[in-house]
Amino acid sequence: MNLAFIPSPSTGVIELGPIPLRGYAFCIIIGVFVAVWFGNKRWIARGGKAGTVADIAVWAVPFGLVGGRLYHVITDYQLYFSDGEDWVDAFKIWEGGLGIWGAIALGAVGAWIGCRRRGIPLPAWADALAPGIAFAQAIGRWGNWFNQELYGKPTDLPWAVKISEGANRVEGTYHPTFLYESLWCVGVALLVIWADRRFKLGHGRAFALYVAAYCAGRGWIEYMRVDEAHHVLGLRLNVWTAIIVFVLAVTYIVISAKLRPGREEIVEPTTAELAGDEEKDAPSEDGSSEDGSSGSEGTTASGETSGDAADAPDAESKEAEADGAPQKADRS
Repeated sequence: MNLAFIPSPSTGVIELGPIPLRGYAFCIIIGVFVAVWFGNKRWIARGGKAGTVADIAVWAVPFGLVGGRLYHVITDYQLYFSDGEDWVDAFKIWEGGLGIWGAIALGAVGAWIGCRRRGIPLPAWADALAPGIAFAQAIGRWGNWFNQELYGKPTDLPWAVKISEGANRVEGTYHPTFLYESLWCVGVALLVIWADRRFKLGHGRAFALYVAAYCAGRGWIEYMRVDEAHHVLGLRLNVWTAIIVFVLAVTYIVISAKLRPGREEIVEPTTAELAGDEEKDAPSEDGSSEDGSSGSEGTTASGETSGDAADAPDAESKEAEADGAPQKADRS
């Protein structure tokens, strides 16, 4: 008999009058705010402007939510499209079911769009946001605790999570894989922060480190879970995904370090720099720009001067004819 365990909430919804507050959604929302807040601090420290992270997150977050839900629905299609299931449930994101792989992939597309609109490099923005994303995952995983889902194998350890009887679950104490992954994500965030300060990671390498470190933990945590999943060659699909993405992330770190060592010096032009560029391109009061170039009308003080200059060759030729000197043909 297990005398010590982590109790699960009796319900994942708190009714605030007519408004239901769902624990899963609440954890996701808090995680997003933490990621944007912490990412903004790191972006400013890198020389960026306050608010840029939030502006791009407006694109990244919706794309990420859609991507996360798509990955979950596609990889667990039997939960929504098999006999006896209602396909409308595929849209009930508040009931749980977000795949981090799809969230990061499609969220990156949204971030790319936002970065292009602001004229800043996506890798630099991703580096600034990387530890914040890990913190957000650490918070978001507690949504699985509210829903009593994604737990591991049965155990009598003192930190086991108590699961009550319900649909597709049997009462008992299990490994709290949501807790393991939450703690792992906190460690990943701290690792990225330390490595970024120590090695001045740039050009997307801090983000790649986050991806590689997360995959290393997700692999063994995923192996402990007992929820239904597709298997390939004896391993859960998400384990294979973690292995493949880990290899890609490490490969990117190695190649990027050789091709583009160091860190970006400028991640976002300041207002003063933009104003300085405009001043250089703008003509001065006398019609010339700061680089000394002049317009077609800026070579003379007035139109009369230009006209005199244009008539000068004719005057010289007339003088030459008067003196009897031969004229040279104009071959220009």
